Amino acid sequence: MPKVALFVTCVADQVFPDTAAATVRVLEAAGVEVVFLTAQTCCGQPALTAGEPAAAIRLANHHLDVFGAFEAGAIDAIVAPSGSCTAMVCHHYPALLTERRPEAEALAARTFELTQYLVDVLGIVDIGARLDTTVTVHDACHGLRNLGLGKETRRLVEGAGATLVEMTEPDTCCGFGGVFSFGFPEVSTRLADSKLGHAAGTSARYLVSGDLACLMHLDGRRRKVGPQTVPQPIHIADLLASGLPARR
Repeated sequence: MPKVALFVTCVADQVFPDTAAATVRVLEAAGVEVVFLTAQTCCGQPALTAGEPAAAIRLANHHLDVFGAFEAGAIDAIVAPSGSCTAMVCHHYPALLTERRPEAEALAARTFELTQYLVDVLGIVDIGARLDTTVTVHDACHGLRNLGLGKETRRLVEGAGATLVEMTEPDTCCGFGGVFSFGFPEVSTRLADSKLGHAAGTSARYLVSGDLACLMHLDGRRRKVGPQTVPQPIHIADLLASGLPARR
């Protein structure tokens, strides 16, 4: 049985703990044993995007201390329900942690986003969930552009029996961008409204993504612009978990 450490991420831990639990349930349905390291904290991405590399490096060093502490073979992978946090570890840590670059590269090599791990590593597209619904997909920026994600979420929702309806410009930014949404709220809001408009044009029931921050941003705008006509934003882990058989 594969064994993974859950990299829960700040947004899941602080705002959407149910998504963290859903991630564990999805992984377990795929035949994976999940462990959780309580010493984990923020990966440092917000600090880096805010122009505070020193703070980001401190957090990155701590993350490396926590997740790099496993002896070889103790776990098979580190899995996160976030493309952006995974991209931070895989793409920025080796450049930030110059004095520990070999360690950072080794950690990056075994760190995966949830759908990436299920589809690309395990080769699983059907975890036993069954969904009689319609779905459209938002391709979050970091997952798409840093990790090359795109097909994975689509294959999982179709593997569960959901009907996939593609929206116009699924790969356009939702407008969140971390601290970008605070510094440029007018631009951020216009991007979110455009994304929601494209999603509404599909008449899908759900707007699915692998990044909770994007979904939080989009759901906030959805509540203002008309939830009756816009698909409900939902994380892929929550959607798949909702279709799994009830536990006995």
